[in-house]
Amino acid sequence: MPIQQRVRIPDTATSSDPKDGKDRKLSNFLCFAIYSANLAFGRAYKPILDKIGLTYTQYIAMVALSEENDQTVGTLGEKLFLESNTLTPILKKLESMSLVERRRDPADERQVRVNLTPAGRDLLETNPGASLIDATGLGDEFPVVQKSVVRLRDNLLHAAHGKPEKG
Repeated sequence: MPIQQRVRIPDTATSSDPKDGKDRKLSNFLCFAIYSANLAFGRAYKPILDKIGLTYTQYIAMVALSEENDQTVGTLGEKLFLESNTLTPILKKLESMSLVERRRDPADERQVRVNLTPAGRDLLETNPGASLIDATGLGDEFPVVQKSVVRLRDNLLHAAHGKPEKG
C-alpha cells in the first residue's frame, strides 16, 4: 500500500495535529507504556515464580483454575485470552508436574476438562502474588489502577469487535 494511503493510528495523549509528527514520541504512546509495563511485570514475576518452578502463563492458568475448577480448555483459554493450541502445551506441562489433571468430558469426548490437583492447590498457597503487589509501589492505589487497566482492555476488545464500550 502506498504510504499516502496508509491509515494513521493516533496513540499519543498530546497529539494536536497527527500530521505534523511533533508529538510522535515513544514516551507519549499509551500502547508502549502498557507494553513496557507488561515486560516489567514479567521481569518482576520471574524470580518469584522461579522459586515455585512456574512460568507466568502456567501461574495464571492455575490461578484461573483455583477460582473455578473443572473448566474446559476452551473456557479457560477464553479467560486467559489464549487459543487452545497455545494453552494445551502449558496444561500438559502442568500435568507432567502433577499440578493439574486433564480428562475427557464424559458428556462430550471432544472437550477436555482441567482441574487443579491437591499439589497444585498447595503450590498456590505460597501466594507469590502478594510480593508482586508490593513490587508495583502503588500501595492503596493498586485496586484503582488495576480496575482502570481492565476497563481499558475491555474497551479495546469491544472496539476491536466494532462495539465501543460505554462508561
